[in-house]
Amino acid sequence: MKTLVVIPCFNEQDSIANLVKEVVVYGYDYLVINDSSKDNTQKILDEQAFSHLDLPINLGIAGVTRVGFKYACDHGYDCVICIDGDGQHPPKYMKELIDEVENGYDYVLGSRFVNEKKPFSMRMLGSRLLCLLIRIKTGKRVTDPTSGMRALGRKVIELFDRSMNFYAEPDALCYLLHHGFSVKEVPVEMKERNAGVSYFANPLKSVYFMLAEILSIIFIQ
Repeated sequence: MKTLVVIPCFNEQDSIANLVKEVVVYGYDYLVINDSSKDNTQKILDEQAFSHLDLPINLGIAGVTRVGFKYACDHGYDCVICIDGDGQHPPKYMKELIDEVENGYDYVLGSRFVNEKKPFSMRMLGSRLLCLLIRIKTGKRVTDPTSGMRALGRKVIELFDRSMNFYAEPDALCYLLHHGFSVKEVPVEMKERNAGVSYFANPLKSVYFMLAEILSIIFIQ
């Protein structure tokens, strides 16, 4: 199965080189999509001759991944796996997700909580709320709706290439479950960010994310 690793990247000068070198070991095609980074990310990608696209404007996570899906669709890939450029998604789990796509699943999530309990924190409280809303809307139980590590089969790649009216991963997941696509969660362990700044470090952005996801799940997806 022809597979592409899509790596969205914004201001990840301290992690992107090591991550790409880890990905290359597994032999899959890959594409780093530099979402108009303001640091030295583009310089590193150019100097290391990594396979990448440099976007002229910042599109955000939904926009930048859709660029990857369009690229995959145009170049005949059967599977796309997304891993974040901050290095929190260990490449060693890629094959497990890809294998489930080969087994017939349309959408496979790398989940931290298949076999582990969620800790009690404000962020995990938001995750629990999203899980509840998705279950109410679709009747399906998921454990890690915000996971950005996911593998997509050809049907979902083509769907997201044509029309992807999603803000982020949870409402995309809700849409797919609601429309009957087969979804599976695979247990993975994720790393802590050790460089750069998380989107959720800004409390206002975190609140905006939750409001956008709740409204999208309830009224759109």
